Amino acid sequence: MAWYAYCIGEKQAFPELARHRKPIPMESVLGVSGNQVFLYPASELAVIVSEHNPSEALNQKSGVDHARVIADCFQHSTVLPFRFGTVFHNDESLRKSIRSNQRQFLGHIDKLRGKAEMHLKILVDDCGSHAAGKRLPADGASREYFTNLRENAARQRERQTRARAVSFQMHRLFTPLDEEVSCRLTDKCKMTLDIAHLIDRKCVERYLNKFSTICVSMREYQMQLSGPWPPYHFVHRLTCGAHSHVQQPAPVTMPVICIPERVSMLV
Repeated sequence: MAWYAYCIGEKQAFPELARHRKPIPMESVLGVSGNQVFLYPASELAVIVSEHNPSEALNQKSGVDHARVIADCFQHSTVLPFRFGTVFHNDESLRKSIRSNQRQFLGHIDKLRGKAEMHLKILVDDCGSHAAGKRLPADGASREYFTNLRENAARQRERQTRARAVSFQMHRLFTPLDEEVSCRLTDKCKMTLDIAHLIDRKCVERYLNKFSTICVSMREYQMQLSGPWPPYHFVHRLTCGAHSHVQQPAPVTMPVICIPERVSMLV
């Protein structure tokens, strides 16, 4: 039997596992393809899984179900989310993978215990947008070609400097425990900074208050905040190379899942 994997949690967070050594169903929780979700005991850990048919393709709705199950488990335990599409082909492969990585998993759970992820999206004007539409000429040997190359390189450095400055400013203001930052250009001559901050869950209210204050004082930026989330960005390397996959699914945008503590703000 193949198992679709959602996340790893602490066994002690699920008292019902104290009397069981075999997988037991999580009451009223359905996962990918509407399959029953199970708690799979593995030493000090609990792996949240559901039965999986390898012939079934994963789609956008599967991504929604995947995130929803993780959000449900996040209310009970510190969790290490698996990548979307992680599948164990049988019980033996699941046990072997957890057993061989148990020390690493326990170490990450200990590091992330009581932590949550807040996600900031910041839209800023592209400092190189005044020439964003300028195209390089077909003649690669022309003087204009090399001039444009230098100008494009200069604009790229300006963007990197601007993005780095905004990222540093956000780090100084929010003082997160850890962070991950990515930057991309939009079609409307804007730069979007996606910033994931790792914080203590008990500090969520303080973080939200600080965000409200910053929005008032920094009106030159369009800022969006969501969270708290399970720490997706801070455990994404855990499952690399450690698990077998039925397929490499198409990228699925993680949906917005309503969980009790979650707050989404748009300014």
